[in-house]
Amino acid sequence: MEKVAVLGAGSWGTALALVLADNGHEVALWSHRKEHADEINRLHTNEKYLKGISIPEAIVADNDLSKVVDGAKHIVLVVPTKAIREVCQDLTKVLKQKVIITHASKGIEPETYKRVSEIIQEEIPKEFYEDIVVLSGPSHAEEVSLRQPTTVTVSAGELHVAENVQDLFINSQFRVYTSPDLVGVELGGALKNIIALGAGISDGLGYGDNAKAALITRGLAEIARLGTSMGANPLTFSGLTGIGDLIVTCTSSHSRNWRAGYKLGQGNDLDEVLEQMGMVVEGVRTTKAAYQLSKDQEVEMPITAGIYQILFEQADPRDVVDQLMTRIRRHEMEDLTNILDDQMND
Repeated sequence: MEKVAVLGAGSWGTALALVLADNGHEVALWSHRKEHADEINRLHTNEKYLKGISIPEAIVADNDLSKVVDGAKHIVLVVPTKAIREVCQDLTKVLKQKVIITHASKGIEPETYKRVSEIIQEEIPKEFYEDIVVLSGPSHAEEVSLRQPTTVTVSAGELHVAENVQDLFINSQFRVYTSPDLVGVELGGALKNIIALGAGISDGLGYGDNAKAALITRGLAEIARLGTSMGANPLTFSGLTGIGDLIVTCTSSHSRNWRAGYKLGQGNDLDEVLEQMGMVVEGVRTTKAAYQLSKDQEVEMPITAGIYQILFEQADPRDVVDQLMTRIRRHEMEDLTNILDDQMND
């Protein structure tokens, strides 16, 4: 068994730490707040993020980053995307050994349009890591912490490294697949949060299953259009990190993005919603990045544009829905055909 450092003691970081502890690994969990680490060590709880879940003694928390990563072969990075650069900069100052870095954060950086793995590559010198792995898929932390069946995907530049991380996490409740498409896995996990915001808005407005099914389906087309323009394999978006993650995030009250969208649909202001949530809603920041990126890539993303208008231009959600419903007529298969043609021509 190996020492694994999990950086980020929120709901998802803690849930992944539980999977690793169940597999017999030595798990060091980093929180940037001492009182948070003390709660985990003394009370074996993480009430703010995973209410009612008992944390085993095999998981030891600390707010000292150097202690957490000392001697670790694997580092699992599970912090909000807006904190990735800062944490990586701090990590570079304390790392003494070469590690495998796995990230489970889902987002795109506004302005730079960088995926999380690209941010890590920019901030951590190659001498400190063997490879960067992404872990993503349809997975609510609450269900993982209850050991309910969950499937995810890992991807890396080198297949043998992805398989190493697959072995690290896989067990009878937590099944892990590998994928060669790191770009697609990352983008699917990030972009689905935008559509989940839209699904929540739709539910908050009181629209039914018909509207949400349409939103999910057409949202997937937008994800695939942008993803393939950035080099992803379109087939990736029909898998766990595409349609799988999209379904679970758009249809469950566990989803922060759905809950935030629901409140927006009920007429709440964005700042008020984010304050009420008390946790990071990745879809808000990713919407800004994807909207900017769609303009740069000249990719049509009307749902993303509509959600951007709601979030950042104070557009009325009902007006945005009306705009989407009255767009110019088109053929549904046109999107799929164009995506496949682009892939074959590359």
